[in-house]
Amino acid sequence: MTNRRKDKDEEIKAFLGKGAEFDGKLVLNGLVRIDGEFKGEALGNGTLIIGEGACVEADIAVNSVFISGEVRGNLDIRERTEISSTGRLLGNVKTAVLEVKEGAVIDGTCQMSGNDKSEYTAAEMDE
Repeated sequence: MTNRRKDKDEEIKAFLGKGAEFDGKLVLNGLVRIDGEFKGEALGNGTLIIGEGACVEADIAVNSVFISGEVRGNLDIRERTEISSTGRLLGNVKTAVLEVKEGAVIDGTCQMSGNDKSEYTAAEMDE
């Protein structure tokens, strides 16, 4: 999954490790990785990695997302969505590019909207 990511050398700005839990709103600008449990919403201009074993219950609106754990919620992804063979998405996804590996699970609808590289404004993040 990481061999084609353009941001593979990008520094992780935040990390929620296994066993950690967080409830709330995550506004990201850069690369963020979740390996624990997260509930709420995640939005911003960056990349979100959901590690294997992670459990995320959130609506997500970011540039790119890479899912190896479980996500329950709706995704609005501007650039790229990848779901690995261990990934589970229980919700709807709107994305420009979708890559789903054999063994992955998607229970919801998918809308491929083309490549929209617009960024969310601060006002949209506060809504």
